[in-house]
Formats: sequence, C-alpha cells, structure tokens
Amino acid sequence: MAQRWIATDFGGLDVFEQVETDVPTPGPGEVTIEVQAAGMNPADFKHVAGGQDRNALPVAVGYEVSGVISALGSDTQIASGGGAIGDSVIAFRVAGGYASAITVPATDVFAKPAILSFPEAANLLLAGTTAAEMLHVTGVTRGETILVHGASGAVGVSVLQQAKIMGVHVIGTSSEANFHVVAKFGGQPVLYGEDLRARVQRAAPDGVVAALDCVGTDEAIDVSLALVSDRARIVSIAAFGRAERDGFRIIAGAIPASTAFRNEARARILELADAGDLVVPMARTFPLSAARDALEFLSSQHPGGKLALIPER
Repeated sequence: MAQRWIATDFGGLDVFEQVETDVPTPGPGEVTIEVQAAGMNPADFKHVAGGQDRNALPVAVGYEVSGVISALGSDTQIASGGGAIGDSVIAFRVAGGYASAITVPATDVFAKPAILSFPEAANLLLAGTTAAEMLHVTGVTRGETILVHGASGAVGVSVLQQAKIMGVHVIGTSSEANFHVVAKFGGQPVLYGEDLRARVQRAAPDGVVAALDCVGTDEAIDVSLALVSDRARIVSIAAFGRAERDGFRIIAGAIPASTAFRNEARARILELADAGDLVVPMARTFPLSAARDALEFLSSQHPGGKLALIPER
C-alpha cells in the first residue's frame, strides 16, 4: 500500500485528504516509481479551488515527482532510454504525484540529472517547461530586452536562466527583498508597484520588445500593454480574463498546444540541468503527511524558492 493525497471536493485546503491506496503493477509501457520527493506548484491547489466538473472527483494531486524505479512493465524503456530497477528518475506530467509510490506511463519518465537532489529534480520540469514556452511563444531572440513580471518566482527564475543562456537581457519585477534573486540569475531587478512603467522605461531606455507575465495582476498587464506594441509578444500564465479582453497570449498546461510544447521541451530542460546551466532554488521540504501545511505555505505567494514533499519510510 502507498500513501497518496487526493482532493475529495473542490474548495480550500480542507478538501485535501491523505489516503492509503494500492499501487498498480506496471503493464507494458508503464513504470512504478518509489517517490523520493514530490514537487509542489501553485497549480496543485488552484486546480482544486476552481474545479467544476464533479465527475473528476476525487482529484489526484501533484504533477511531478522524482524517485527510484521499483518496477517496469515488460519490454519497457523510459523516455530518455533504458531504465532499470534502482535507477533515479524524474516523472512529469503525472497525475497523483503527492504519493509514496506511483505507476506512470514510461513516456513521462526521464533519467534524473545526477547534479540535482531529489527535491530539486522533482521541481524542475513544470516551471522549466512553462518558462521555455513563454520564451518560445513571444519569439524572444538573442540581443533583445524583455520584461518579466514576477521574476523572483519559480517560473520567473527559470525564465531568467534560460534567457541568459539565449543572450537575452531581462528587466525583472520583484519586491526589493528579492532583488538579489533576480540579479543572481542574470536579470536587472525593478520594484513592482506604483510608477512601475516609469521605472521599466528608465531601466530599458530603448524599450522592451516582449513582456512575460508570471503574476497576473492588472498592474503587470497594464504596463505590458503600454510598453509592448505587438500583443502577440505579451504572454501570461495567470491573467486569463484580461487575455480574452485585451488580445494577448495566454498559456496553460491544460491547453493542447501548451501540453504538446512542454512535452517536447522536457528533454532540453533536462539537458540544461544536467550541464549545470539550470538550477532549482529550494526553500524547504515537508513530510508527505504535512501536505496541507506545505500547501498553506505555498499559497502565501512568497515561499522564497521551491517546496517538496518527502514520503516518510
């Protein structure tokens, strides 16, 4: 039996429940992973908070894990090739990652970069592939200057690192307390809040060609619309209502085009991490049994890095 977290209803953290569950024996094309760390993302609770299709209940929580292969289906290889019992791996996108063990499609399983710890590895791919898609859909190229709202958050930090590799200059908004994070990963920090547009213009006197929004505030969108003339080069992962009204891009894991891009991007993100070019700043870990406490901390919006759940054994 394995421990797993599910959401029994739609709503707040009180609907999350830890249960015992059987782990299916892997069939052809499947892998069972003994989870060493489950990555945590705001989508984990936002999906439950805003859900409407009651036929989807209970919801298995968690999209990414790292761990060790404990069983493979017959004639099965993982997505990065090979795979044997005892190998350290990452899995993304999966359903039900908040678990002590999980059986998943082998096409979603990759060798874990040795340079990453299990908690770091469990938090690499959702943020990394999202950041890659933001840069892709806005057509960012070497030598350009872009604006990133929420640059000190998980997706923002991955954008900073990937943009630096591309030779792109980033003006990144954050609180003053997180200026050091933006600067550490290659961005030029500016304080969000009143008069943001003027501060960005001072930081980038020749202008910004694209805006990547990781926060979804009206301020972020208003400034982006004012500074970037081509709305095809404005993208958000949060401002869904504004995107429909104002005609800029929106991306999300549930959108088929985003799913397809992020699936393809996984191998490249893993290569960057394996080479030491893409790191995952961690804030802290929690026992798997304390998932509700961890989600409350995550929902504070300022965890200062990624969080992971560690199964007790």
